[in-house]
Amino acid sequence: MYFCGIKLNIMQDIIGRKTERKELERLYESGRPEFVAVYGRRRVGKTFLVREHFSGRFSFYHTAISPADYQGKKKDLKKEQLRAFCSSIQQFGGDWDTMPTDWFEAFACLRSLLEQRGDLGRKVVFIDELPWMDSGRSGFVSALEHFWNGWGAGRTDLMLIVCGSAASWMNDKIINNTGGLYGRLTYEMHLSPFSLAECEQFYESLGISMDRYDQVQNYMVFGGIPYYLNYLKPEYSLAENIDNLFFAKNGRLQKEFDRLYDSLYSNSEKYVEIVRLLATKRGGFTRKEIAEKTSIAYNGRLSKMLQSLEKSDFVVSYTYFGGSLRNVYYKLVDRLSLFHLAFLDGKKPIRQGFWTKNIRTPELNTWRGLAFEEVCLQHEAQIKKALGFGSVDAVAAPWRSKEGTSQVDLLFDRSDRVVNLCEMKFVADEFSIDKDYDAELRRKVERFVEDTSCKKSVHLSLVTTYGLSKNMYSNRFQSVITLSDLFAQE
Repeated sequence: MYFCGIKLNIMQDIIGRKTERKELERLYESGRPEFVAVYGRRRVGKTFLVREHFSGRFSFYHTAISPADYQGKKKDLKKEQLRAFCSSIQQFGGDWDTMPTDWFEAFACLRSLLEQRGDLGRKVVFIDELPWMDSGRSGFVSALEHFWNGWGAGRTDLMLIVCGSAASWMNDKIINNTGGLYGRLTYEMHLSPFSLAECEQFYESLGISMDRYDQVQNYMVFGGIPYYLNYLKPEYSLAENIDNLFFAKNGRLQKEFDRLYDSLYSNSEKYVEIVRLLATKRGGFTRKEIAEKTSIAYNGRLSKMLQSLEKSDFVVSYTYFGGSLRNVYYKLVDRLSLFHLAFLDGKKPIRQGFWTKNIRTPELNTWRGLAFEEVCLQHEAQIKKALGFGSVDAVAAPWRSKEGTSQVDLLFDRSDRVVNLCEMKFVADEFSIDKDYDAELRRKVERFVEDTSCKKSVHLSLVTTYGLSKNMYSNRFQSVITLSDLFAQE
């Protein structure tokens, strides 16, 4: 079995993705024409999910040619895409007298192929990396519209699945299409990175033994992207794996940051400019601040770029608790991008063995502390479940005091008149509260109540690795969440 072109030694079933697989099967059994768009961050496993779930059930399956393979070449990309598409039709038993000259003719060939199958049950059509097929003035989108509106939408036996990593294209041309495909999509599926629990299952499938403390550190680097996790070698320690992939000569992921954005955006330098800026400040920036600090104008184009980064899981947007809803902040959350910009960007020559040599330095300890907070934010659902109010409506948000001297990265404003303020600490043993930290916590709660005029009960919650050491200050926290809670299934 292969994942993203890489052979897996142990993979008996698809790891995780239970909700997504259930939805795909529901759509397959719906008895209606289904037009499904699957999108998400590049390398997150979109193709693998669809391909493996419907293995043996495809009536047609095609993967577009990457435009990057034709940069600087004189070949006509549209012609090559058409040739590849028709080759896929031929592989599934189709035929034609002459090579189609445009996409309307190509989709007519696909229609002919599907009609040849008559009433042989559900027809699953999967077109992967759809945005790559829309080269220049190819007329591809118009042909796709004609294929679906003129034929596919009337076929109760057809399930058309399209997939693409270029989130901006998928969003503009398919999901939010204002032309012929407006309202035609029957389901959109956003595939997110693995959770800690799903990563743990993935390690087991690969024969990798790693305790949860190291698994969290691994998540700090790779962010639950299965493509990257598959490069880990069972015989190496975590530090050795990181050095091998990033800090060794010709490390496999050394240039992944550039490849990642270049493969997604034709004007990748502008997107990278935004990403680099966001990496300089944990809390991120507003859209206006981004425009002021970059060469990108403060207009609709910037909004679309930020929306694209957000749909690709590189960036999240948020507002502060108690702040104006108009003050939307954007922050970088993609773990690999953050890791690259912190430890590889501009560092030449490559510092071979850097991670192993510096594993206990203050620089890496500080990085781990901040990265753990972000990992916790990405497991908000698990924290909420551990706090025991899963059935209670709650809004999660960060908070910052008016003068900016105090902040909480995660709080839950609950409908049962309780607010949980969460502190997150990554340590190698039980966390211990001393006199100074106890005083800091008391001041933080007082400032929060004063700034927000909070009338609810305020509870302090600790999210840490191995629990809380009992002492005269430990009762300051009403609840403690540990690694076992973060690894819980949603």
